[in-house]
Amino acid sequence: MSSVGIFGGTFNPVHNGHMHLAEMALHELKLDRLIFIPSNIPPHKSAENLCSNDDRFKMCSLAVSGIQKFQVSDYELKRSGKSYSVYTAGYFREQFPTDRIFMLIGSDMLMSFDSWYRYQDVLKMVDLAVVSRENDDIAILEKKADFLRKYGEIKIIDSDPYVISSTEIREKIKKDEKFSCYLPEKVVQYIRLNNLYK
Repeated sequence: MSSVGIFGGTFNPVHNGHMHLAEMALHELKLDRLIFIPSNIPPHKSAENLCSNDDRFKMCSLAVSGIQKFQVSDYELKRSGKSYSVYTAGYFREQFPTDRIFMLIGSDMLMSFDSWYRYQDVLKMVDLAVVSRENDDIAILEKKADFLRKYGEIKIIDSDPYVISSTEIREKIKKDEKFSCYLPEKVVQYIRLNNLYK
Protein backbone atom coordinates (compact mmCIF):
# COMPACT_ATOMS: atom_id res chain seq x y z
CA MET A 1 0.00 0.00 0.00
CA SER A 2 1.31 3.44 -0.93
CA SER A 3 0.93 6.52 1.27
CA VAL A 4 -0.34 9.79 -0.17
CA GLY A 5 -0.36 13.19 1.52
CA ILE A 6 -2.81 15.91 0.54
CA PHE A 7 -2.01 19.46 1.63
CA GLY A 8 -4.64 22.13 1.08
CA GLY A 9 -4.47 25.87 1.62
CA THR A 10 -4.85 29.24 -0.04
CA PHE A 11 -1.06 29.36 -0.69
CA ASN A 12 -1.33 33.11 -1.14
CA PRO A 13 1.62 32.94 -1.69
CA VAL A 14 3.15 29.53 -1.06
CA HIS A 15 6.21 30.11 1.17
CA ASN A 16 9.11 28.34 2.84
CA GLY A 17 6.98 27.54 5.88
CA HIS A 18 4.65 25.50 3.66
CA MET A 19 7.64 23.79 2.06
CA HIS A 20 9.16 23.02 5.48
CA LEU A 21 5.88 21.52 6.68
CA ALA A 22 5.58 19.41 3.51
CA GLU A 23 9.17 18.12 3.78
CA MET A 24 8.59 17.25 7.44
CA ALA A 25 5.41 15.33 6.59
CA LEU A 26 7.06 13.54 3.66
CA HIS A 27 9.79 12.28 5.98
CA GLU A 28 7.74 11.54 9.10
CA LEU A 29 4.87 9.79 7.28
CA LYS A 30 7.11 8.08 4.70
CA LEU A 31 4.89 9.35 1.89
CA ASP A 32 5.18 8.14 -1.69
CA ARG A 33 3.73 11.44 -2.94
CA LEU A 34 2.52 14.72 -1.49
CA ILE A 35 -0.05 16.81 -3.35
CA PHE A 36 -0.46 20.56 -2.80
CA ILE A 37 -4.08 21.63 -3.33
CA PRO A 38 -4.68 25.39 -3.67
CA SER A 39 -8.20 26.15 -2.44
CA ASN A 40 -10.89 27.97 -4.38
CA ILE A 41 -12.92 29.80 -1.74
CA PRO A 42 -11.62 28.99 1.75
CA PRO A 43 -14.55 28.39 4.12
CA HIS A 44 -12.49 29.12 7.27
CA LYS A 45 -10.89 32.44 6.37
CA SER A 46 -11.63 35.63 4.52
CA ALA A 47 -10.27 35.85 0.99
CA GLU A 48 -8.79 39.36 1.22
CA ASN A 49 -5.91 40.05 -1.17
CA LEU A 50 -6.40 36.65 -2.74
CA CYS A 51 -4.45 36.23 -5.97
CA SER A 52 -6.18 34.66 -8.93
CA ASN A 53 -6.56 30.90 -8.99
CA ASP A 54 -4.19 30.79 -11.95
CA ASP A 55 -1.48 32.76 -10.12
CA ARG A 56 -1.69 30.63 -6.97
CA PHE A 57 -1.62 27.39 -8.99
CA LYS A 58 1.41 28.59 -10.96
CA MET A 59 3.25 29.65 -7.80
CA CYS A 60 2.65 26.23 -6.22
CA SER A 61 3.82 24.52 -9.42
CA LEU A 62 7.00 26.61 -9.43
CA ALA A 63 7.62 25.88 -5.74
CA VAL A 64 7.46 22.10 -6.21
CA SER A 65 9.15 21.92 -9.62
CA GLY A 66 12.14 19.60 -9.53
CA ILE A 67 11.23 18.19 -6.10
CA GLN A 68 10.65 14.46 -6.32
CA LYS A 69 7.34 13.23 -4.84
CA PHE A 70 5.76 16.73 -4.73
CA GLN A 71 2.82 17.53 -7.04
CA VAL A 72 0.08 20.16 -7.39
CA SER A 73 -3.63 19.51 -8.02
CA ASP A 74 -6.16 22.01 -9.40
CA TYR A 75 -9.12 19.94 -8.13
CA GLU A 76 -10.43 22.59 -5.71
CA LEU A 77 -9.75 25.45 -8.12
CA LYS A 78 -11.89 23.82 -10.80
CA ARG A 79 -14.68 22.88 -8.41
CA SER A 80 -17.42 25.51 -8.01
CA GLY A 81 -18.33 26.73 -4.57
CA LYS A 82 -16.44 26.62 -1.30
CA SER A 83 -13.55 24.20 -0.83
CA TYR A 84 -14.92 21.91 1.87
CA SER A 85 -12.49 19.20 2.94
CA VAL A 86 -15.10 16.44 2.82
CA TYR A 87 -15.40 16.78 -0.98
CA THR A 88 -11.62 16.91 -1.42
CA ALA A 89 -11.19 13.83 0.78
CA GLY A 90 -13.82 11.99 -1.25
CA TYR A 91 -12.21 12.94 -4.56
CA PHE A 92 -8.75 11.73 -3.56
CA ARG A 93 -10.19 8.60 -1.97
CA GLU A 94 -11.62 7.79 -5.42
CA GLN A 95 -8.27 8.59 -7.08
CA PHE A 96 -6.30 6.38 -4.68
CA PRO A 97 -8.78 3.70 -3.54
CA THR A 98 -6.22 1.31 -2.03
CA ASP A 99 -3.69 3.84 -0.65
CA ARG A 100 -3.41 5.32 2.79
CA ILE A 101 -4.22 9.03 2.53
CA PHE A 102 -3.06 11.62 5.05
CA MET A 103 -4.65 15.07 5.06
CA LEU A 104 -2.08 17.59 6.35
CA ILE A 105 -3.38 20.33 8.61
CA GLY A 106 -1.78 22.79 11.01
CA SER A 107 -2.30 22.63 14.76
CA ASP A 108 -4.69 25.60 14.67
CA MET A 109 -6.94 23.67 12.28
CA LEU A 110 -7.07 20.62 14.57
CA MET A 111 -8.40 22.71 17.45
CA SER A 112 -11.43 23.72 15.38
CA PHE A 113 -11.72 20.51 13.36
CA ASP A 114 -14.98 19.37 14.98
CA SER A 115 -16.63 22.54 13.64
CA TRP A 116 -15.76 21.59 10.03
CA TYR A 117 -18.51 20.58 7.64
CA ARG A 118 -19.07 16.77 7.94
CA TYR A 119 -15.80 16.30 9.81
CA GLN A 120 -16.73 12.73 10.83
CA ASP A 121 -16.99 11.79 7.15
CA VAL A 122 -13.58 13.34 6.46
CA LEU A 123 -12.05 11.02 9.07
CA LYS A 124 -13.76 8.00 7.54
CA MET A 125 -11.96 8.62 4.23
CA VAL A 126 -8.53 9.96 5.23
CA ASP A 127 -6.20 10.07 8.23
CA LEU A 128 -5.28 13.44 9.67
CA ALA A 129 -1.63 14.43 9.97
CA VAL A 130 -1.35 17.42 12.27
CA VAL A 131 1.85 19.45 12.16
CA SER A 132 2.65 21.33 15.35
CA ARG A 133 3.04 25.05 14.69
CA GLU A 134 3.82 26.26 18.19
CA ASN A 135 6.41 25.39 20.81
CA ASP A 136 5.06 23.12 23.57
CA ASP A 137 1.59 22.54 22.08
CA ILE A 138 1.87 18.74 21.74
CA ALA A 139 -0.03 17.96 24.97
CA ILE A 140 -2.96 20.19 23.93
CA LEU A 141 -3.00 18.66 20.43
CA GLU A 142 -2.94 15.10 21.79
CA LYS A 143 -5.91 15.87 24.06
CA LYS A 144 -7.92 17.20 21.11
CA ALA A 145 -6.81 14.28 18.92
CA ASP A 146 -7.94 11.76 21.57
CA PHE A 147 -11.41 13.31 21.49
CA LEU A 148 -11.56 12.92 17.67
CA ARG A 149 -9.95 9.48 17.35
CA LYS A 150 -13.30 7.73 17.79
CA TYR A 151 -13.97 8.84 14.21
CA GLY A 152 -10.60 7.99 12.61
CA GLU A 153 -6.82 8.05 12.70
CA ILE A 154 -4.89 11.16 13.73
CA LYS A 155 -1.11 11.49 13.81
CA ILE A 156 0.64 14.42 15.49
CA ILE A 157 3.97 15.50 13.96
CA ASP A 158 6.27 17.47 16.25
CA SER A 159 7.90 20.11 14.07
CA ASP A 160 10.07 23.15 14.64
CA PRO A 161 7.72 26.11 14.08
CA TYR A 162 8.39 28.32 11.05
CA VAL A 163 7.45 31.82 12.11
CA ILE A 164 6.18 33.53 8.97
CA SER A 165 2.73 33.74 7.43
CA SER A 166 1.45 34.55 3.95
CA THR A 167 -0.26 37.62 5.43
CA GLU A 168 3.06 38.97 6.75
CA ILE A 169 4.77 38.30 3.41
CA ARG A 170 2.03 40.14 1.50
CA GLU A 171 2.47 43.11 3.86
CA LYS A 172 6.23 43.14 3.29
CA ILE A 173 5.73 43.12 -0.49
CA LYS A 174 3.16 45.91 -0.25
CA LYS A 175 5.56 48.04 1.82
CA ASP A 176 8.56 47.28 -0.44
CA GLU A 177 10.35 45.47 2.39
CA LYS A 178 12.66 42.49 1.83
CA PHE A 179 10.69 39.29 1.40
CA SER A 180 12.70 36.98 -0.86
CA CYS A 181 14.21 34.98 2.03
CA TYR A 182 10.73 33.65 2.93
CA LEU A 183 9.87 32.17 -0.47
CA PRO A 184 11.24 29.68 -2.99
CA GLU A 185 13.33 31.62 -5.54
CA LYS A 186 11.08 30.79 -8.51
CA VAL A 187 8.06 32.10 -6.57
CA VAL A 188 9.92 35.35 -5.79
CA GLN A 189 10.64 35.80 -9.50
CA TYR A 190 7.01 35.11 -10.43
CA ILE A 191 5.69 37.66 -7.90
CA ARG A 192 8.09 40.33 -9.16
CA LEU A 193 7.44 39.58 -12.82
CA ASN A 194 3.66 39.79 -12.36
CA ASN A 195 3.70 42.65 -9.84
CA LEU A 196 1.60 40.71 -7.33
CA TYR A 197 0.46 41.99 -3.89
CA LYS A 198 1.32 45.62 -4.66
